[in-house]
Amino acid sequence: MMNSPPNRSFFSVFMTDMSEEQQDSIVNIETPTEIATNDTEYIGDKTQPTEEILNALNALNQTTAQNGHEQSPAQQGNIKQDTPSQEAPSEWHVLREKLREQPHDPDGWNKLVDLAETRGEIEQIKQTYEALLEVYPNTSSAQIAYLNHFLSPGLFPYAEELFRRFLRSSPLVDLWKFYLTYVRRVNTSPASREAVSKAYEFALSRIGQDKDSGDIWGDYIQFLKAGETTTTWEEQQKMDSLRKVYHRAVQIPLENVERLWSELETFENSLNKITAKKFMSDLSPSYMQARTVLRQLQRHLGPLFPPPPASSSTRPHLYLPPTPTFNAAERALVGAWKTYLKWEESNPLEFEDKDKATLISRIQGVYRKAAIRMRFYAEIWYMAFVWTNSMGKPEEALNILKSGMEANPTSFLLHFAYCELQESRKEHAEVTATFDKFLDILRAELDELEIRVNSANSSFTSDGSGRVVHTGAPAGNGSGSLEAGTISNNSSFATQACDEKPPKVKELSDRRQEYGVVWIMYIRFARRALDLKAFRSVFAKARRDRWTPWEVYEAAALMEYHCNKDGGTGVASRIFEKGLETYGDEIEFVLRYLGFLISVNDENNARALFERVITAFSPERARPLWERWARYEYQYGDLEAAQKLEKRIAEVYPSDPPIKRFAQRHTYLGTDAIAARDLGFAMAARQPAALGSTSTLNSIEKRTDSLFSLTSASHMPTSQPPVKRTSSPDYKRREGSARPDFGPPSKRQRPSSPPPRDRDRERWEGPPRRRFGSPAGWERERDRELQHVKKDREDDKASTLPTVISWFVGQLPSPASFDGPVFRTDDLMMLLRNAVIPSATRRATPPPTPLPPVPPPVRTSTGGGRPPPDYGPYQGPGGGTRGGRRY
Repeated sequence: MMNSPPNRSFFSVFMTDMSEEQQDSIVNIETPTEIATNDTEYIGDKTQPTEEILNALNALNQTTAQNGHEQSPAQQGNIKQDTPSQEAPSEWHVLREKLREQPHDPDGWNKLVDLAETRGEIEQIKQTYEALLEVYPNTSSAQIAYLNHFLSPGLFPYAEELFRRFLRSSPLVDLWKFYLTYVRRVNTSPASREAVSKAYEFALSRIGQDKDSGDIWGDYIQFLKAGETTTTWEEQQKMDSLRKVYHRAVQIPLENVERLWSELETFENSLNKITAKKFMSDLSPSYMQARTVLRQLQRHLGPLFPPPPASSSTRPHLYLPPTPTFNAAERALVGAWKTYLKWEESNPLEFEDKDKATLISRIQGVYRKAAIRMRFYAEIWYMAFVWTNSMGKPEEALNILKSGMEANPTSFLLHFAYCELQESRKEHAEVTATFDKFLDILRAELDELEIRVNSANSSFTSDGSGRVVHTGAPAGNGSGSLEAGTISNNSSFATQACDEKPPKVKELSDRRQEYGVVWIMYIRFARRALDLKAFRSVFAKARRDRWTPWEVYEAAALMEYHCNKDGGTGVASRIFEKGLETYGDEIEFVLRYLGFLISVNDENNARALFERVITAFSPERARPLWERWARYEYQYGDLEAAQKLEKRIAEVYPSDPPIKRFAQRHTYLGTDAIAARDLGFAMAARQPAALGSTSTLNSIEKRTDSLFSLTSASHMPTSQPPVKRTSSPDYKRREGSARPDFGPPSKRQRPSSPPPRDRDRERWEGPPRRRFGSPAGWERERDRELQHVKKDREDDKASTLPTVISWFVGQLPSPASFDGPVFRTDDLMMLLRNAVIPSATRRATPPPTPLPPVPPPVRTSTGGGRPPPDYGPYQGPGGGTRGGRRY
């Protein structure tokens, strides 16, 4: 028996704290004496000690060095001279350090393996492969290359230890085939045939359902055939074993299933033709199903396993999965894998319930291969987790999530799924530890991104949300940093910092918002799994985090409002106020706070907040605030207050026409009767394109809840299109019928500019706002407005045709003017179905001889007009009674 493998610790990864530039700067510091020596124009420094004093100090230093067993200056000089002669780091060491910093580099790992194998040091080879397999576990090509170095007789124990490690979780056929080759190599005596047979059975139980395992099945059959027997009973046992293996193999979609079927038929006929017929007829349906599935399997797996690139050395190329960039090719590859996995789950081999274990084993192996090949795609791991959990294997599903998180430490999908699963198992401490670790990883990623942004844009210093702040005062949410944040925000209120951002600040802001989502999920877990006290403790930690975005404050405030029945409104208001101290220059946060106060009917504080913050933003940024407060005054305020507010808005936005505000004051849930009826929008939208400008009609069709697009279009010069040709009377008559495709054409939007309605929304309401939860009344009103507007837009959409097609259809005559023959559809379709189309490669048929002219038909007394059509079958050129070639 083999000894159990010892616990092997992987090599730790460490980095020096001092960069090479810092080291060089320390080494290259020159003393004043060296400066004087190097600079010919240096005339000396009168503040330096005299030569007599320097000699006395040197003598004292030499005495101290000798008594203290220190090296003399001469010895130090010798060391300095010997230092350049020391060996520089080898190329392997340099590349190894680089891979510690950037481990996901397939080309770098292949080069590192080549360097180690070229040098031939067995310890360095071990280090290389162990480090590689730590980053890319279960990579069979690397495992086989690693094992090849220990297949000498003296190194078999270490090879067996590696086999035990690798085979435990490997679903790959090539590694198992390599293992069987090793087993047959070390077990050559007849007495060890039983061990070899068990090794084959063990391998086939793990990977026997794989399409590429056909060679292993064939080798096993040949191994059984080669067994020697001495008695009739042993021969019968041998034949039964062969029959069982054959019957198992021909029901699996293997690459060589047809050859195995042919061998089985020969084998059965050689024993007994009568029983052979029975066995083959019983197995025929399963074999035919396996053949059919094999063809489908080959179509699925073709694009998933492309041929490996050529290797630059004698060793085969190591395929290491690259990190995803999510380009078009990678997205197509992920889609192909998902399609294949779903196809395998659909049970294409039609296993019965009694064979459910075989089906589960097959799909499990497929998912393991997918996780190895697509290691850095969290979606594949999640699919494996969902399927495994649905099969009633929660422990295996949990291990899949753990392995996926190790491969993808920044995956939101896998971490959230793991936390929910552990929460359902009441493992609250594990959930807390997972959230804390995940936040640490994302925080380090944000710090690294901030360093890159600051180095690329030295003139800016971003705190992560896109705000430009001082470098010496990091933004924070703790008690000590709130005052600094208030000062910074007040200064931005007074001076209105420029909105221009460094090129990559938007990426940093997006990452920060994603980071905030993790805090919000953490807060939700603490509230529902523990209590409000635990939730407040987690929120307190989030406030002390400098990367926490404003969404976390809003989520915490709304959670207090909805879940705290005793004074939740007051606590929520205080959280909003604390957030306002730090995020007072975030227009979206201020809008959320204002909307919350309006929803809880706190008019006094809402009015005070509006008056406090409205002067802190520029007119363009403050427009959503004006719009929100105006909507509240129009609906629930008095007329005098609404008129005063309109006067203030007119002072801030003098270009807005008065009718716009008046119409908005009399609009409800997107119903703008003034625009539709008094200004003619509803009528103008139904007019044909020839009656007005295409751009004006396009803006009219898109306008539903305000008059801004109308006023914008009226102030902008538009060029009148040329007069188009009028449509025919029949086209005009059919325009109102049930054929909507003949409507006016819509203007094609330029790719670089948003649609008119989108420009209006951005100008009046600001950028789209995210929702992390809000009071029911406030958000329900907004949702009803948006749904109503969307419905109106969909109802107003008309199917249109290009202008040329519309004109052409209008020129067509009416159906009543057609006086030609009317064909029966069935006969026409029969004629087309029976027609024989000559091949393009055939020799052209010579043209038929000209026929004498046929006299015109004689009109009968049954009626005038054209003669009735001939519905007989077409007989080709010169066909009919003239004896031509019949098609």
